[in-house]
Amino acid sequence: MLKNASNITRISARLAIPLSGIALILAPLVARQPSDHSLRFGVASAFADESHAAVLLSGRTARPAASDRASITIDYPKDGSIFPPDILPPTFIWRDPSGSAETWHFDITFADGSKPIHATSHGEPIQIGKIDPRCVSENNKLPSLTPEQAAAHTWIPDADTWAIIKQHSAEHPATIEITGVTGSAPDGPVSEGRVTLTTSKDPVGAPIFYRDVPLMPSEGAKNFIQPLAPSSLFLINWRLRFIDQPESRLLIHDLHTCANCHSFSADGKTMGIDVDGPKNDKGLYAVVPIRANMSIRNQDMVSWNSDMSVGKSRVGFMSQVSPDGQYVLSTFAGAGRDIPSSFFVENFKDYRFLQVFYPTRGILAVYNRATGRREPLPGADDPKYVQTDGVWSPDGKYIVFARAEAKDPYVDGQQLPTHANDPSEVQIQYNLYRIPFNGGKGGQPEPILGASNDGMSNNFPKVSPDGRWIVFVKCRNGQLMRPDSQLYIVPVDGGVARRMRCNTSLMNSWHSFSPNGRWLVFSSKSRSVYTQMYLTHIDEQGHDSPPIYIDNSTASNRAVNLPEFVNIMPDQMESIEVPASDLYRIIDNALALQQAGDNAAALAEWKKALEIDPNDARANNGIGIALSLSGDSEGAIAYLRRATQINPDFFEAYYNLGLELAKKNCVDEAIDAWLNTVRIRPAFAAGHENLGYAFYLQGKFADSLTHLRLALEADPDRVSDLNLAANLLATSPDSSLRNSADALALADRAQTLTHGQDAAILDTLSAAYAEAGRFPNAIKVEQQAIAIATQQGKTALVGTLKEHLMRYESNAPLREPPDSVSF
Repeated sequence: MLKNASNITRISARLAIPLSGIALILAPLVARQPSDHSLRFGVASAFADESHAAVLLSGRTARPAASDRASITIDYPKDGSIFPPDILPPTFIWRDPSGSAETWHFDITFADGSKPIHATSHGEPIQIGKIDPRCVSENNKLPSLTPEQAAAHTWIPDADTWAIIKQHSAEHPATIEITGVTGSAPDGPVSEGRVTLTTSKDPVGAPIFYRDVPLMPSEGAKNFIQPLAPSSLFLINWRLRFIDQPESRLLIHDLHTCANCHSFSADGKTMGIDVDGPKNDKGLYAVVPIRANMSIRNQDMVSWNSDMSVGKSRVGFMSQVSPDGQYVLSTFAGAGRDIPSSFFVENFKDYRFLQVFYPTRGILAVYNRATGRREPLPGADDPKYVQTDGVWSPDGKYIVFARAEAKDPYVDGQQLPTHANDPSEVQIQYNLYRIPFNGGKGGQPEPILGASNDGMSNNFPKVSPDGRWIVFVKCRNGQLMRPDSQLYIVPVDGGVARRMRCNTSLMNSWHSFSPNGRWLVFSSKSRSVYTQMYLTHIDEQGHDSPPIYIDNSTASNRAVNLPEFVNIMPDQMESIEVPASDLYRIIDNALALQQAGDNAAALAEWKKALEIDPNDARANNGIGIALSLSGDSEGAIAYLRRATQINPDFFEAYYNLGLELAKKNCVDEAIDAWLNTVRIRPAFAAGHENLGYAFYLQGKFADSLTHLRLALEADPDRVSDLNLAANLLATSPDSSLRNSADALALADRAQTLTHGQDAAILDTLSAAYAEAGRFPNAIKVEQQAIAIATQQGKTALVGTLKEHLMRYESNAPLREPPDSVSF
């Protein structure tokens, strides 16, 4: 056993744990409130040696306390705690200031008249739980005991004793009196303390699904900090915990990519979870039926970014499956916005609070599983605001969400924060609103009195299963996992918000109601900066109880987050396989090989990907590129066509298909492919550029000029587009297209960008001068072009330029657009 804090590092270094999660962590409740700059923390495991404890059922009553007895502080459970009837025996934790007590007597009396229980304990010290050695890094520290924890003693009732305590404290509180005695005078107590507890008639009745993560930030090149290095993503686990069991089920582990927020339908039939795709694509969401043995396949994924682009409009953030499992509600960046312009994200090397993350712009949108369509929710899609954290009412008729005035997450000259709750954070205070769902038609949002306009940030609402209460987080700035996060409860129609009794000293958040509505699970860092989870009982009047610790949730140097109750039976969710992650690993390997120039190896990986899922559009597009590079144009076209058939909005596949068709001189088909590209991505400059060239080759100069202008709207410095558009405006046989002023402007921009050293661009500029009737300028510029082409040894071009010069010398404009262009 670990006897004092100084032995922690030495002993922990030798510990290795299986991820099935045995006897991992029990911690004291007495971590002191930290300042912003110095966090006091500690974690521990208290497994008393039952050979040192004796339990008696008798009529003996506790002796009266003498006035000179020291006062024992009982740190856990707190006075007035309410335990679930289905929870395992807790660890009693106390501190005895007498300094002389060697043994402690427990006298447990019941208001129902039952015989008292008497137990004796040697008060084993708190111990640090097992360590996961894979999660130790230079940027974190092993958990350690605070001075209070190091001074504490523990006792765990055996199963029979705990069963009796629960049985006789179901209607009225039981009183637990602890008295300390010395070895030399066992009948002379030197200290005493007491606490009352009750066992609720309400069982928890459902397991808790949660994410189990390391806290090991990683610093890379240019001091870039990540919450977790990509090479360590496999360390993230997902577990399921029934509180009447000593260990959790390990359900998901060793994923290639990260997975984030999860959600369950109220009927326990459907699960949704963000699973990052290839290239760290955070726009994927899996919706799967809940079974005993589950599988998350690529076919189960919804891509929020329907054009298959990565990181454009959606990040894995608090998606919520509707109570009936038919809809998914989520936060999106909104029209014309992308993730960097919509989220404030800062990562820190301080592993205790290693990330600040919250939206500053965004709308709510609803995905209809039946139609496969995602639509903004009217009333929660106003670009003047950020609308986020949407949750469903139990009947699915309305939605509660957080709203604040929209703002840019980053501005020029902004000082960035160096730690959580730094005043340099972008300041944003959310208010809670309620809006009807109305079959996706939305309505008028209304603020919730008591959770809005109070100078604080009100966020992360959860509606109770009976529809009467909202539990939410209140903090100074931002949302969710803040050091000062506190839980509040307010009537669903608004009213006076009450600070909940269950709040601990440091970070209270990530909460979820049990299906029967009588229990709330939440996360806190009060016992340790390695986040743990707790329960509180909530009665019909919305009154809650002190926190009940759920022990043995993970290793002591790992954190529990996103706990959520699942309305299932014990024989469900026994395993979850994620073959989608295996596919994404192969796709990422193929992309990396392709990037490195090893096309043969990349081709082999793409074939593996298609063996797993022949209908994956990304894999069909990837193998099409690989075949093109290997010279198999016919094969490339077949796979690229297949990619566009699988996903008619896959703009990249259409673009690549157009390139391959153009190589075979199938210009009409290439044009059709590129028209689809710009249909999907209207501001995609390369698509418009290629259309400009393709229409030019067909002599459709008006269409060519239209797309060249659109390309330049998206990217004004595309030199080749500037040159061709200026040439058309200066030399087109169609007088309705010619415009000397525009031609001069575009050509002058092109020659500026090329520093006057490109002979072909100077030739275009001279043609624009000639079209404007400024022949001396045309002659001068053409002579410069001839000199540069001569110096560069471009004999054929020199000949063409001299012919143009002769026309200008005879005051004749050019009416001959270039004979050819290339893509």
